[in-house]
Amino acid sequence: MKAIRLIRREGLKNRMQEPEGFIRQMNRLSIEMTHTRRQKDGKRARKKVFRSMKKLIKKIGGHALVHREMLKNNWEHTGLSEQEAGQIIKRIDLVLEQLPQAVYQAHERIIGERQVDNSKKILSLYEREIHVMVRGKAGAETEFGNTLLLGEQSDGVILDWKLYQEQAPADMKLLPESLERIERYYHSRPGSVTGDRGFDSADNRGYLGSRVIENNICPKSVEALREKLRDASFCEKQKRRGQTEGRIGIVKNVFLGSPLRSKGFISRQMSVAWAVLSHNLWVIARLPQAHQQNQEQQKAA
Repeated sequence: MKAIRLIRREGLKNRMQEPEGFIRQMNRLSIEMTHTRRQKDGKRARKKVFRSMKKLIKKIGGHALVHREMLKNNWEHTGLSEQEAGQIIKRIDLVLEQLPQAVYQAHERIIGERQVDNSKKILSLYEREIHVMVRGKAGAETEFGNTLLLGEQSDGVILDWKLYQEQAPADMKLLPESLERIERYYHSRPGSVTGDRGFDSADNRGYLGSRVIENNICPKSVEALREKLRDASFCEKQKRRGQTEGRIGIVKNVFLGSPLRSKGFISRQMSVAWAVLSHNLWVIARLPQAHQQNQEQQKAA
């Protein structure tokens, strides 16, 4: 719709209501779809709303196709360069190519009441490199995006990070490659590693033992956890791990911005790199002040 607004602004107009009108209609139908959950005959109501959506989408797609052809054949009569017009045409084509699959996906889910495999789902018309991530959180069973791994040391400086373009492997698979990156870039090996239950596995326990790295990862086994809780060092490290959740929130909401506005995986990856660098400079600048406060507290004690 933004592309069509730009075409109309450049003087190529066709018989069509303002794009904002279509947006309002679709938003109204989306709200109706949400409210069907509270209705007694919700399934039938959802199907009815979806059929109205299909008609509106077909109408919008037809207008988009007409405007695309007008721009292709008459771009020289606008204030756009040939490259700018070509970019707008690509944006329209990107959406039009995905519309049939998007409608089919919704039809299978709402009309056919059939599950659609994640690999066949269109999660975003503009960002193809995002994935479904099952998190199991209250109010957020699933999330959509790219997995970001962050590894920090005890003073809060982030030592390792990776934004995964493809579907990220299980957490237990992430630990060895993270430690290998740390050894490769810093030419040193951490003395201990702390993580949640997702990083625990027999392979990782053997990996850490073979490298003489203290294992403070929370075990999945209840019996093993009881045994670990007798270790003061483990309890101290696990208590410190709670701050890592806050660290993730700071990086995401303060340094990256929520939501992240970068488009395309390469752009998001670059944004994460700058966010981590800015965060680390912020943390390092505060270390002397934190050290002085600790000394004053020790003297007062």
